[in-house]
Amino acid sequence: MTTTSPPRATSGAWRDGDPVGRRQFVDLGAIELERGGVLPAVRVAYETWGELNAARDNAVLVEHALTGDSHVDGPTGPGHPTPGWWDGLVGPGKPLDSDRYFVVAANVLGGCQGSTGPSSPAPDGTPWGSRFPFITVRDQVQTEALLADALGVDRWHTVLGGSMGGMRALEWAVTHPERVGTAIVLASTAYATAEQIGWCQAQLLAIRADAHFHGGDYYERLTGPDTGLGIARRIAHVTYRSELELHERFGRQPQQSEDPLGGRGRYAVESYLDHHAGKLAGRFDANSYVVLTEAMNSHDVGRGRGGVAAALERVTADLVVVAVDSDRLYPPRLSQEIAGAVPGAALHTVRSDYGHDGFLIEIEQVGAIVAKVLATST
Repeated sequence: MTTTSPPRATSGAWRDGDPVGRRQFVDLGAIELERGGVLPAVRVAYETWGELNAARDNAVLVEHALTGDSHVDGPTGPGHPTPGWWDGLVGPGKPLDSDRYFVVAANVLGGCQGSTGPSSPAPDGTPWGSRFPFITVRDQVQTEALLADALGVDRWHTVLGGSMGGMRALEWAVTHPERVGTAIVLASTAYATAEQIGWCQAQLLAIRADAHFHGGDYYERLTGPDTGLGIARRIAHVTYRSELELHERFGRQPQQSEDPLGGRGRYAVESYLDHHAGKLAGRFDANSYVVLTEAMNSHDVGRGRGGVAAALERVTADLVVVAVDSDRLYPPRLSQEIAGAVPGAALHTVRSDYGHDGFLIEIEQVGAIVAKVLATST
């Protein structure tokens, strides 16, 4: 089979031939999807820290959020344009102690950093693009279960993640209760809310309205939908931060010498959002953004299980739920709902002015919670 790599300008996706970095790969074969159909020849990119012990009971699965990947910890370098998104949480003597635990992080199904997604070659050798099927959080967890099988992990000591990663951590505890000892769900939810879906719709429309999107088949062209992806990122990033943080950090200040009062200049907050939009376009793929956003919109642990409460009755893991007090996208009430539905579940709150992104930024608080949970779990 021949493969065709897209021109660099059309996508920030990792491609065959790019530096591998710390990635490892496993081929899982064909996967049947929740909504029907089969995705053939699925590959997963993952990274590990530490070693699986003889009893195979020390494995920890770390789940990334929407635009994250397997690079949880470590510096930038060939193959890794950004440092680890939870840098400082994994390693010898750290909360996820690699001297004690075998820590695994996989790029999610539908992603763009080595795992099978829209930018990956389809069976005909050209990128999937618009042909990539609709996938759900359950499909992603099914893929991770096959990865666990390939790694010889029958049961995770702990599964943890925030935001979209928290969705998968909770889905693991519901779908495979016998395979999860402890689940830590940070800044997440048991189902996508109307407001979350509404914010996502605006982002999806921004990408699809970009003239360079071409229905998702832009990989063979010279220009990709960076403008639409950038607008989507700007919309999302405002929801990731708190009103107070944006006010105190930027207020109404102009961007350096620019004049926003009739001079076509920008306010400082606009420059900040422009910066994040440009960064994402350089390392992510617009189709993956669409596919993963739609998977998040479909998230509902109660679907086909008699509702959320009935689904959460399946959980046998020690469940730890962590809210961020200033989170306006995944407000604390959603964490409280999860914890309240599972007897014995623990609820913690991270204090932060940063909003939803507090689960990524407040490393000391998050690390202290993780370390405490792991110290008391078996």
